[in-house]
Amino acid sequence: MVATLNVIAALLTIGFGAFGFLAPAHTASALDLAPTNSTMGLSEMRASVGGLFVVTGIAVIWLNNPMAYVMLGIVYSGAALGRFVSVALDNPPLAKALIFGGIELALAVWLISANFNKAT
Repeated sequence: MVATLNVIAALLTIGFGAFGFLAPAHTASALDLAPTNSTMGLSEMRASVGGLFVVTGIAVIWLNNPMAYVMLGIVYSGAALGRFVSVALDNPPLAKALIFGGIELALAVWLISANFNKAT
């Protein structure tokens, strides 16, 4: 059961990243990011929101090691922390921020708690 849910979490990571990698303009729009007179924003979306998550998800599945899944959970905990700090300081659209942060927090809690004892 743990192994199956780990792979599902990694596949979700790949899926989330695929949107940023393959459809950066759509992803930017979904995240309320506005284009400028440069395409550098699309490059950043493909890199940091796309490729980073695609390759991380693939690597975690390939490594198939509890510590790799813990590290993926730590990555998601950082994303959730940033999201919740933003809610407190930046006043983003609350529902969207809480949904994204909730998904990130749920993945973080699962990946760390289900795999930490197996990794040590």
